[in-house]
Amino acid sequence: MALKTKGALLWEPGTRSGWTVEEIELDPPKPEEVLIKLAASGLCHSDAHLDTGDIPLPWAPVLGGHEGAGVIQEVGSEVHGLEVGDHVVTTFLPSCGTCRWCSAGMCSLCDVGAGVLGGKAPDGTNRIHARGKPVGAMSFLGTFAPYVVAPRTAVIKIDRDIPLEKAALIGCGVPTGWGSAVHAAGTEVGDTVVVVGTGGVGVNAVQGARLAGASVIVAVDPVPFKRETAERLGATHSAKDFDEATELVRTLTKGVMADRVILTAGVGYGNLVGPCGVLTRKGGTLVVTSAAPALQEHIDLNLLDFVMSGKRLQGSLYGTCNARVDVPKLLGLYKRGDLRLDELLTRTYALEEINQGFADMDAGRNIRGVIIYD
Repeated sequence: MALKTKGALLWEPGTRSGWTVEEIELDPPKPEEVLIKLAASGLCHSDAHLDTGDIPLPWAPVLGGHEGAGVIQEVGSEVHGLEVGDHVVTTFLPSCGTCRWCSAGMCSLCDVGAGVLGGKAPDGTNRIHARGKPVGAMSFLGTFAPYVVAPRTAVIKIDRDIPLEKAALIGCGVPTGWGSAVHAAGTEVGDTVVVVGTGGVGVNAVQGARLAGASVIVAVDPVPFKRETAERLGATHSAKDFDEATELVRTLTKGVMADRVILTAGVGYGNLVGPCGVLTRKGGTLVVTSAAPALQEHIDLNLLDFVMSGKRLQGSLYGTCNARVDVPKLLGLYKRGDLRLDELLTRTYALEEINQGFADMDAGRNIRGVIIYD
């Protein structure tokens, strides 16, 4: 029997029309799925991209949200290792464990996970309905609702003593930033690292660089609040723009420039890549984590300098993380006080306040906003 609840929907993705909160119907879990009662859902820039059109969707409506944490209420007959009452985190990129990419340890590139924007569950059907129409779910999830039916491949069990409103952040933004510094950039002890854009993802790239042993971490962001937060969480220096950052890094490194540069701006416009390349030393690594507009096909980059300097341009999805390994690792770091999550949560919202939450994100007032459910 379908469960009636409420959810935040986009009926016209790409038009900046905002989210409507209304009644939805949620089908019961199928054999390889679970029903979760959520305690919290993070407000992530990836969902904002659906509204702005930077990530275009050829279908509508969509139930947004992909960062969630809660308690399992029901499990399908083919689900193993998860039980009713388990505390869990949802991961926005499920991994099947058997495709070529998962088998090679590249779980962020899983063939199943590649379909998260397809508008349907992995089996090609819809679990959600509203106004008599099928509704697609962001990342097979749709955590902008108090309940979610999720594939078992997108659910990770966590310890019960971890606050669920903090655990929700581990579903996307924290591992994406942390992994960009640790996995994709390969930060080493003593490195100089520059993080460009220190919102919900970038500030965790700062934390990742700190935990990896970087000696100098420069946070670049035009918003003073974000620079200040980055410095509290591990940045040794900050700059408001590329010009200031270039002079600062040149001085700090005696002209060598940064070993690793990580682009985590809210939108990865092509004109940001060239200045990041200038910040990168010979033989250094430039990681691009930011989601770019889907129709953008050009970047500004001095290719001759980049090639002749032996630099590496590295894309990174989900921080190149393996969620089943890295989510428990990150929560372990949090419990030991090494990874700081409490400081990331700037403000909480009711579901009905979701448009205000995204407005606060756009205005730079939040590092991370979180929806809290009763």
